[in-house]
Amino acid sequence: QVQLVESGGGLVQPGGSLRLSCAASGFIFSIYTMRWYRQAPGKQREWVASITSDSRTNYLDSVKGRFTISRDNAKNTVYLQMVSLKPEDTAVYYCNRDVIWGQGTQVAVSS
Repeated sequence: QVQLVESGGGLVQPGGSLRLSCAASGFIFSIYTMRWYRQAPGKQREWVASITSDSRTNYLDSVKGRFTISRDNAKNTVYLQMVSLKPEDTAVYYCNRDVIWGQGTQVAVSS
């Protein structure tokens, strides 16, 4: 069964950091591009970052320099390191592979 399970969300103050994890199972993780998306309240889901099978990365302009996507193929896990968090980063963050989605993890940035 193909599955993506996110973790690591929480409440953090502006300027703080979080690291999200997405544990994958049921498929050959290393050959797929993995993505992070987010959906803020009342807004459409938006793409945040991607990492290819050979670890090339791409980012939404508004998170460049603050977010880092990485992967550990030995652990079948993709990460999203987020620093210098802003209130506008508040959203549910989702891990994605093609049409497969995780359940999401909530990130709230507030003082």
